[in-house]
Amino acid sequence: MNMQKVISAVQHAVKSFGLPRIIIGLFLLLLFIAAPFVGVNIGTSLSDTLNRFGMNAVMVLAMVPMIHSGCGLNFGLPLGIIAGLLGGTLSMQCNFTGPASFAMAILFATPFAVILGWGYGQLLNKVKGGEMMIATYVGFSSVAFMCIMWLLLPYSNPTMVWGYSGSGLRTTISTEGYYLHVLNNFLSIRLTDHLTIPTGMFIFFGILALAIWAFLHTKTGTAMTAVGSNPVFARASGINVDRVRTLSVVMSTWLGALGILVYQQSFGFIQLYMGPFYMALPAVSAILIGGASVNKATITNVIVGTFLFQGILTMTPSVMNSMIHTDMSEVIRIIVSNGMILYALTRKTEAVR
Repeated sequence: MNMQKVISAVQHAVKSFGLPRIIIGLFLLLLFIAAPFVGVNIGTSLSDTLNRFGMNAVMVLAMVPMIHSGCGLNFGLPLGIIAGLLGGTLSMQCNFTGPASFAMAILFATPFAVILGWGYGQLLNKVKGGEMMIATYVGFSSVAFMCIMWLLLPYSNPTMVWGYSGSGLRTTISTEGYYLHVLNNFLSIRLTDHLTIPTGMFIFFGILALAIWAFLHTKTGTAMTAVGSNPVFARASGINVDRVRTLSVVMSTWLGALGILVYQQSFGFIQLYMGPFYMALPAVSAILIGGASVNKATITNVIVGTFLFQGILTMTPSVMNSMIHTDMSEVIRIIVSNGMILYALTRKTEAVR
């Protein structure tokens, strides 16, 4: 009888956590175990995984408000990323440095995110039922439009503009001297020569995650969840469905702007032009791998999904390279990342059914 209870408890645990996540988690654990045997430093690998988690977690968190309101997965995340890029470049144009540069980048990015998010929300309210398809085109077209604007906008900082013409922003701009590693270095814990915990990024993500969790438990947040669960019932209860949906899109766009700023300060570069083109896909895949569906997502889904996705993406190329003694890291990374994206989007289709 006790054995049956144990088996039942194990089955319940597997079902609640999800067999796919257990398999991916075990594969990631296997990579960490295999790493020392093929000459990969475990401290460096773990440090890289933690860094990539911190870099990407806020952009994955940006998916939560739109999923809760029934707008689906935010394939239009590049719109928020563009707001963040505008904030970051304006902060550098004004020559702010250090933590003040990062704070001003957030301040400059916020009005762009609110305006773009509001317009994006109005558009999605016109195409209820086809949000994800429209969002994809919004993301792609906005990136293409900004390829023109990055050349035309009147930036003049010599560290940002093309040297031979003195106008038009470069494809890649270094954040060194501005807000490079302002979060990575904040209260960072150096455990070994190879392992450093970027505490600042975790704290920043934790504050935002706590704010989203608290918001979803307010009256407005509950209304947002109701709109996503049953818009007809929500409308009958006196909730302004379109307004709530627009609010969720604005929140998601703003979190996307913050997410790219966190990514930039850790990565060390601002990538313009076609840089944001495919950045929505890893974020969408991470939250789906974490256990979210197109109409339900939690902070736990964000944390688990981001860690698994970025862990596999970090560990697989380095371990495989060391095993076959050939530099195929980029090829392996493309195969693994696109494979996980394909798996995650297949899960999304199953969830819809």
